[in-house]
Amino acid sequence: MCGIVGYVGNKDVVPILIDGLKRLEYRGYDSAGIGVIENGRLELRRCMGKICNLENALKEKPCKGSIALGHTRWATHGRPSEENAHPHTDCQDRLVVVHNGIIENYLTLKKGLIKEGHKFKSETDTEVLAHLVEKYLAKSRGKKSILFALQRALKEVEGSYAVGVISVDDPEKIVCARKESPLVIGLGRKEYFIASDVPAILGYTRKVIYLDDGETAEVSTSGVEVYDKSGRKIKKKVFQISWDPVMAEKGGYKHFMLKEIHEQPRAIRDTFRGRMAPDKGEVYLEEIGLSKEEIRKIEKVYIVACGTSYHSALYGEFLFEELVRLPCEVDIGSEFRYRNPIINGNTLVLLISQSGETADTLAGLKEAKEKGGKTLAICNVLGSTATREADGVIYTRAGPEIGVASSKAFTAQLTALCLLAIYFGRVRGTLGKEKARNILMHLLRIPHQVEEVLENQEEIIACAQSYFKKIDFLFLGRHINYPIALEGALKLKEISYIHAEGYPAGEMKHGPIALIDKNMPVLAIATDSKVYEKVMANIEEVKARDGIVIALATKNNKEIKKKAEYVFYLSETMEILSPIVNVVSLQLLAYHIAALRGCDVDQPRNLAKSVTVE
Repeated sequence: MCGIVGYVGNKDVVPILIDGLKRLEYRGYDSAGIGVIENGRLELRRCMGKICNLENALKEKPCKGSIALGHTRWATHGRPSEENAHPHTDCQDRLVVVHNGIIENYLTLKKGLIKEGHKFKSETDTEVLAHLVEKYLAKSRGKKSILFALQRALKEVEGSYAVGVISVDDPEKIVCARKESPLVIGLGRKEYFIASDVPAILGYTRKVIYLDDGETAEVSTSGVEVYDKSGRKIKKKVFQISWDPVMAEKGGYKHFMLKEIHEQPRAIRDTFRGRMAPDKGEVYLEEIGLSKEEIRKIEKVYIVACGTSYHSALYGEFLFEELVRLPCEVDIGSEFRYRNPIINGNTLVLLISQSGETADTLAGLKEAKEKGGKTLAICNVLGSTATREADGVIYTRAGPEIGVASSKAFTAQLTALCLLAIYFGRVRGTLGKEKARNILMHLLRIPHQVEEVLENQEEIIACAQSYFKKIDFLFLGRHINYPIALEGALKLKEISYIHAEGYPAGEMKHGPIALIDKNMPVLAIATDSKVYEKVMANIEEVKARDGIVIALATKNNKEIKKKAEYVFYLSETMEILSPIVNVVSLQLLAYHIAALRGCDVDQPRNLAKSVTVE
């Protein structure tokens, strides 16, 4: 949600910023802009819509410099417009600010600043920051310390922020700060970067510093200085990012989402690689931050997540109760802390987030820690807030996921949850060696089974061509595949804008059945399982009402072919692992329908990759 890129060095900054902003397009945005210091003055270029519009503005009116800030905005305060696009300036056009997050008390601050004579040009909460910095810069008694001015300004601010500031009065420095919104500093050779996410700067450096809440930093060609909440200079750990910059490119695929769907066999393998010994029935998780004794004392598990990660959490609930025999409850991140959950030292709160920066999930993490619970994060991004603040972490190793609609991160999360549940089951004695060995041996085959789905898309494409003009879909699943029905519906509505609902198949007759007619496609997950016969009964109910049936089924199931207009056949696997394979067909169906409808698959309207505000 929103994107920040900043650069200070000795190169022409504009191409670097445009490149970085393009790499952040996946976060979602409605306007873009850059602010450049050129020959002692500020040059601003802002526009509505896509970055190509910003490029056109720069062609019409070029600017050049070696220090600048860029931003892609996702509207919160104020409609999408050129005036509301970032960067924002002070009254004198001497400094510019870019900001992700929300300034909750901006109206109060704005009224006070207007009384002091400040003139506002936008409807945004962000512009308050520019005027506050201007105010304290004027009070710095000739020192013109932009860092001091930002630190002092932020003491008045309530809310969340990742912020960058440059000023013509100190034209060789970027100052920045964060609170509850991600911000990284990239370290190059006599050039330095700030960004809201690593992919923006991967083409230039893999060495980064992650700012923590309350920290500020001064970035110049001389290096980086970081300060804690009290203003004391501190030394920060430098992280080496292992992602190859090429991993963030499309690699010949039409869309990032399609590329990432096809990367799932590799992502699943990487997630379990080195973490299990199938022949021994053992799993090794060295970074979870829990001793075996602590695991044995756990009395309850909460899994907290949002969006697609919430659906993986529901899968995790089945695993923990089936394999670990622990009470498990799944909560949507935005609701968890508001119901005052019962947490103590023997409670595990498991947070799932692709980015590790989802505001509502991080709020759940904070709630759990304040109540003394054990915390563990499943995350895809090295050094993200969730991974730093939780007691332990399991990295999913999916690599950068650029498409807004999650695909490979989801199946990697399912894989990580499977490993975690097996590990807990073995430690607690609820899962025997032979059963664990059997699950792990089947897990080894999952990447190959996903490859089979990817190599045989003819039926999925034909189905998409038949129904891409439909306006409603119903997805049905039971037991451990109910979360996959939810995820299939979410994928379709996210990228194709078709109304879709996921339901437990047994609930169909308690409402959704009223919607079924000859125009309603109903996708039923009917792979081999203990509830297969019950799903078949639901399919019969759909057919009796002239509904269109699309089915997922295990190979050699001839019975279902008589009941369905389209069948997506899948290789046989253990029921407990079937969701990892089953969801891939649903991702592909959603993708092909969206592509046929001409939708912006990678950047669906109104959506952001990482929701970093509540």
